[in-house]
Amino acid sequence: MKFEVTLPDWAIAENQKLPDHFTTLEDRMAAVIRFAELNLANDTGGPFAAGVFEIQTGKCVIIGVNRVVPSSMSSAHAEIVTITLAQQILKTFDLGGPDMPEHQLVVNARPCAMCFGSIPWSGVRSVVVGASGQQVEKITGFDEGPIHPQWQQELRNRGIEVVEDVLHDEALKVFHRFHDTGQPIYNGRTGG
Repeated sequence: MKFEVTLPDWAIAENQKLPDHFTTLEDRMAAVIRFAELNLANDTGGPFAAGVFEIQTGKCVIIGVNRVVPSSMSSAHAEIVTITLAQQILKTFDLGGPDMPEHQLVVNARPCAMCFGSIPWSGVRSVVVGASGQQVEKITGFDEGPIHPQWQQELRNRGIEVVEDVLHDEALKVFHRFHDTGQPIYNGRTGG
């Protein structure tokens, strides 16, 4: 028995080409949106991507993508894949552990209920969001699950900064493209 999710070959190659540091939140989000676009264009998963960066320096640990359909794994959302890969790269289960720089999760859409739940456990100290979940649900038909109505405050209560609407319009374009492709909406029970 084995539990494994891998990035597609193109994403591995693109990670190797990334600059070492991304100075601004906009630069970080633009890179994440680009990976979401490439995931859609290469038909290697859904229109979602996420990156883990050092907050202070902007050093990129990894940018990952959604792998639900190709992996036959409903938990292979971009945030889960990316957080897990970052933890493996840094050899720690806690991205906020002692003697470590603070880390930031950058996502092209507000995390779903599952991914939201993973954030406090991951150790990241900041979450940066492109598009809102309600907009993504309306455009795509994805069921993002029952997320707490004050999800931002719940994270802040745990010492996790939340920054929303970074490159919002650019993030939404990927979801409109996904809708136009007619690719499957992979909600559980094959419905909304």
